[in-house]
Order: sequence, then C-alpha cells, then structure tokens
Amino acid sequence: MRIIISVVSDLVTDQRVHRTATTLSGTGHEVILVGRRKGDSQDISRSYKTVRFKLWWEKGALFYGAYNLRLFFFLLFNKVDVLVSNDLDTLLPNYLISKLKGAKLYYDAHEYFTEVPELVSRPKIQKIWKSIERWIFPKLAHVWTVNDSIAKLYSDEYRKEVGVIRNVPFSTRPLAVRTRAELNLPADKKILLFQGAGINIDRGGEEAVEAMQYLDNCLLLFIGGGDVMNRLKEMAVQFKVAEKVRFIARLPFHELQSYTALADIGLSLDKDTNINYRYSLPNKIFDYIHAGLPVLSSNLLELRKIVDGYKVGMIAESHNPVYLAERIKEMLSDEKRFDTWKENLKLAAAELCWEKEEQKLLQIFRDVL
Repeated sequence: MRIIISVVSDLVTDQRVHRTATTLSGTGHEVILVGRRKGDSQDISRSYKTVRFKLWWEKGALFYGAYNLRLFFFLLFNKVDVLVSNDLDTLLPNYLISKLKGAKLYYDAHEYFTEVPELVSRPKIQKIWKSIERWIFPKLAHVWTVNDSIAKLYSDEYRKEVGVIRNVPFSTRPLAVRTRAELNLPADKKILLFQGAGINIDRGGEEAVEAMQYLDNCLLLFIGGGDVMNRLKEMAVQFKVAEKVRFIARLPFHELQSYTALADIGLSLDKDTNINYRYSLPNKIFDYIHAGLPVLSSNLLELRKIVDGYKVGMIAESHNPVYLAERIKEMLSDEKRFDTWKENLKLAAAELCWEKEEQKLLQIFRDVL
C-alpha cells in the first residue's frame, strides 16, 4: 500500500511525523511524507520518500490556502491507500480525498489547535478553523493526540474515542557526542537550555532572559525559532545580560542532540494563558529526559505529571524572574539531589521511548497493516 502523511512543517525538525513515517515504512509499505519548503529550509535525507511544496507565501491566510490547495491536487493525482493528516491545517484536503478515493483517513492532532494563542487573538480566523473541525472531526474513525488532557478535551466535545501517543524519542538512537569546545560553548559555566521550534509568546522565554540578571556563572542557551526570538535578543541587551544569553537557529535533530547533551538544566516554562498551553506537553521535555537533563518546568498539569511523577526536576510555581533564578540556584546547589535526578532520568528515558509508544501507533493501524 501507499501511505501519504501530510503536515505543514518543513519536516527538518518535526520529529513526531518522522517517527510516524519511520514506523509505518518499517511495516513494508510505501510511505510518502509531504510538507513544505521554506526559503531557509535545510535539505533532508530520509529512509522514506519526502515531498516539500515550495509556495509563494510562508505564513498567514494565503499560505494556508495555497498549501491546502496544493495538497489537495497532489493527493488527487497520486495513488494513495492510506491518508495520515497531522493537525487541523491539513485535515480538509485529506478528508475530501478520502471521500473521493475511498482511502482510509487517520488523524494525528498535535495540539488543541483552535485554542492556540495565534487564533485566540484572531476570533474570525479561529471561527473558520473551528467550523472545519466541527464538520470533519465527528466523522473521523481514527484519531489520536499527544497527551491525556487534550484527548479528553476532544473526547468530551465530540463524544468519540481519542487515543494518546506521546511524542517521545527513540531510545536506541545514540546522542551525538561532541565536546563543549567543539561547539564553542563555555566549559566553566552551567548551561540552561531553552529549546523549541515554537519559542513564541507566553512560553516563558522573556522571564528566562530577565532571570539571568540574578544568575552568575550561567549561560542561557536558546536553540530554535519562534515569534519572540527577536524580542528576546532585544531584552538580552536591554537587561545587560547579552554576554549570558546565546541564540542558535533551528537545527536538524541530530545536531540539536549534541547541544542538548552538553547542557545542565532544561527549561520548559509555558504559561497557563490559554487552553492549548494549559494542557501542553512540549516535545523538549522528552528530549531533555533522554539527554539526562534535570528539568525546571512551569506548573502545568501534563508537565507536573512527568517531572514530579518521575522525580526528574523541579516545578516553578511562578514566572517571576527573581523566583526563577532562585529555583535554578537551588537546583544547582544541591549536588546529592542533582545526582538523584540524574539516576531517575535514566529510568524515565527507558520507559518514555518511541520503541514502546509506537506499539500503540501500530495498533491504531492494525486494520490496514
């Protein structure tokens, strides 16, 4: 069979769709992963086929309209037996093609899409996406998402079963081993890592920068991209901590691993400002765990379940910069507790791995595979 997986990302840093494609191609079927190619997108090489659309627009309504139209005609004029739609912004063309061609449709909701801050602040656009969701979602037979809380939101709203497949890394993939010197990182400072492809508003990046005023012998390292990256750079200068904060653009996962493995503490500081963030479980949490980094996370339900449940770090009860700095000092000052977290991280990584999680994915696809 031919399985076509679609997503609006440029595929380079999207590990969730990569893992799905890898697992499904491992069953012996042909897999094509479809995304987009941005002006600054890096080349990729995968064990399965990839297709990336080059569009005139890279954001906004024109981009989404153009991408959905391009995806519709790509699916229309290519043989397909199984469709896998990732997130609401690819669902409409997948649903229409499933009806036209009789292909089976599977839906992976990476987040509670209609409540992301970018849509909450634009109610007219939010209403359009919500109407698409309300039309199609109840008709879907195979749906899963990233955690229990978001699954319950969808299940309660649409009265249907929604599975959970967490976005955890492969356990068998070795971390890329490089030295701090090779990566131009200071050997004599504690590195606080804040990584992510969506470092946007209300993710806690601003408070992390401000907190550096109260921390000595530390480097705050941002790796990734997002809407507030330029603002964070301005703040580093504004608060006179530019020498304590460093920014690195998005990296392919194998390169990112090298930096992650060399940090000391992983930060995940999403705020409870909207439903999507309230129940979020950022991918970086699992990357930190597999790299052996104790975590400082905000007090969100799904984050607390991981950090407290596996005892791999501390919960920040506030986003006040002074408070965050004190929590970081506390984490770094207690060597015995730090070593305990390190041991717990090994146990957590062994359990929170794709080799175990993919069995649930294969179960969802059991009828066609």
